[in-house]
Amino acid sequence: MSTTIHTGELIHVDHSTTRRLGNWTSADRVHVRARTGSVMLDLRSPGLPADVEVHVELDRATVKLLVPEGAVVDQWGLSWTGRGKVKDAEAGSEDSDGSDGSARPRIRLNGTAHNSEIRVNRGGLAIVFAMCTREGFADLRASHKAGRQSALVDPRA
Repeated sequence: MSTTIHTGELIHVDHSTTRRLGNWTSADRVHVRARTGSVMLDLRSPGLPADVEVHVELDRATVKLLVPEGAVVDQWGLSWTGRGKVKDAEAGSEDSDGSDGSARPRIRLNGTAHNSEIRVNRGGLAIVFAMCTREGFADLRASHKAGRQSALVDPRA
């Protein structure tokens, strides 16, 4: 039996739900292992590198990725067994460069998925999904009391 050493963020979910919202990491690699559970990852933070690798090992699980508008999601490295797919409504509308000529953020998905699903939400929809969580409501209340912008609405704040 070989041991693999992973660098970056490690997320393990077994029959439960976890969310990583706001400015939760600056790592360029995220390893998600989920069995019959769900994971929500907010990848909109300006502290993230331009190229982020998300390695998944999924078994009857759902991963929701909240990405910035115009991000490129590369799913070439995924291997599927059973049912499942990547749901990305804007997958065909992205170019390699932004309208101002700058490089767009790139999220590379790789790993295995068995009867699982990966959902990609961008821009305004990503903001709504982040806000409509228990953590999101708590952050909005605290931000309102402190008189500042919520990090879930705009991670650059």
